Amino acid sequence: MCGILGSINQPFDENTLNLISHRGPDDSGMVQIDYGDNSIYLGHRRLAIQYISAAGHQPMYSACRKFIMVFNGEIYNHYELRDKLTGIKFKGHSDTETIVNYIAHFGIDAVKDFNGIFAFALFDIENNQLYLARDRFGVKPLYFFKDTDRFIFSSEIRPLQALAEPHINVDNLALLLKLRFNPSPTALYEAIYKLLPGHVLSIDLATRCHTLFSFIKPVAINNDISFADALETYEKLFEQAIKRQLLADVEVGVLLSGGIDSALVAYYAQKYSDKPIKTFTIGFNDHDDSDETLAAQETADLLGTEHYSIKISDDEFEHIFSECINIVEEPLGTTSIIPMYYLNQLAAKHVKVVLTGQGADEPLGGYKRYQGEIIHEKFPAFIFKHLKPLSKFIKNEQQYRALNALGEKDIIKRFDLIYALFKNEEIHALIGRITDKNQHCIKYFYDLLEGNKKKGVEAMMANDLRMNLPDDLLLYTDKISMHFSIEARVPILDNDLIDFIESLPYRYRINGKEGKYIHKKFAEKILPNQIIYRMKKAFSRQQKNGLRAKKALLIKNYYLMPILNLHTILILMQ
Repeated sequence: MCGILGSINQPFDENTLNLISHRGPDDSGMVQIDYGDNSIYLGHRRLAIQYISAAGHQPMYSACRKFIMVFNGEIYNHYELRDKLTGIKFKGHSDTETIVNYIAHFGIDAVKDFNGIFAFALFDIENNQLYLARDRFGVKPLYFFKDTDRFIFSSEIRPLQALAEPHINVDNLALLLKLRFNPSPTALYEAIYKLLPGHVLSIDLATRCHTLFSFIKPVAINNDISFADALETYEKLFEQAIKRQLLADVEVGVLLSGGIDSALVAYYAQKYSDKPIKTFTIGFNDHDDSDETLAAQETADLLGTEHYSIKISDDEFEHIFSECINIVEEPLGTTSIIPMYYLNQLAAKHVKVVLTGQGADEPLGGYKRYQGEIIHEKFPAFIFKHLKPLSKFIKNEQQYRALNALGEKDIIKRFDLIYALFKNEEIHALIGRITDKNQHCIKYFYDLLEGNKKKGVEAMMANDLRMNLPDDLLLYTDKISMHFSIEARVPILDNDLIDFIESLPYRYRINGKEGKYIHKKFAEKILPNQIIYRMKKAFSRQQKNGLRAKKALLIKNYYLMPILNLHTILILMQ
């Protein structure tokens, strides 16, 4: 796991590369390659996880010396890929060496074979082609800046800010206020973009022509599979995913909440460990009702893990607020960033790699909005249109958005309404601008994933997996974990497992009011019901310790400050 930095005709030095040194404190490397009157620069900071010797140093050339790569991530099936390569004398066992040679042999389209989390840049020296690629679910971020003369890319925004000094894009600010985050390819800044998950950007250095293509393949729904067969396959693929992602030459731990997802991950991680694995939990003082330390301890005791937990106070929540804003770099509408900070700070004292339980809610129907989409399919839209005037009396945000959305027949507009944080008139009143980019982003993935061939709820889950998840939850998880030089893995997003989940009809994923249905039925084989069916606790549910009032006061004060403080506003917002 590493940080990458590179550019076309934009020199940078070690100081600029060190802006992302937290992503790779173990090693660094830089190269300059000249071609005609132009130059390409590649930089790398390494966090050594697999094959930690110098043979994993980057930038790395292919055996044929025709390609050079800087790579951030882990490829869990790289030994399987290596078996397909003959006639190559490998210097070591790193996944970087595998994939740079794999692409050299099979071409850039072979990126579709990579099962892992990654963002990389590959330079085809003979053909003067630069390729940027990001994994299917956008677990690893990849930003780029472009203008008429320069092209710069990085794992984080701060080197781009140092080299290009971009300004805020007000249209993208409006988009941020609509969705709570900036979906790829947008970012808050002018001329800075995020590479879309599951996409490759090809740049012809001679013509400066840019070509974007996706290696995501839509998954067809298999309505013929029985639930018994689905359950058996799900169990096999889930276990395989955890086992696959334990691949490391350093110790692997688990971020453990009180819920089902991380408990399942920890169960299989412990199963394949010859000693108690280390698990980590964050909680809150003063009997806060979102505290999960006791529930997580119960799970840890059941599984026999070596468990660590800490509790944070109101003052600690506020103390690192500004630091979290700087770490995450992009405004996000979630307070979960703060406990994630302390959780990774704790884990960093013990391990370099953690497995998380993230990624289950989107493909398996874990959010209430999916049940709303099922309701829309069962009842005529005009019923909800007639009820819409009642929405002004509804104080619950989720219910308010649901009632406004369910009367909309157009599926893109309906998805937009269910996601929206602010109305257009509210955004215009705040910043004098509105945007429809949000609908374009939704439609892009809806079309790419052939949403028209699925039920509305199946299409929504597929969209969320590629749009909402990468640029919200996974983004801050990556930024916070890498700030502490920790690699956070997401085994539930294993390619094979997700391909199977997405092939299942929604009734296997959502049964009445029960989301993640097949997930829970599988868990019943190995976990007690009190863990499986424990009510999910969200950090937003603050009632007893006065933190809600403090947050409200902070929001009020920040609204009186310049618009640039939206970083702060949106992290505070529920």
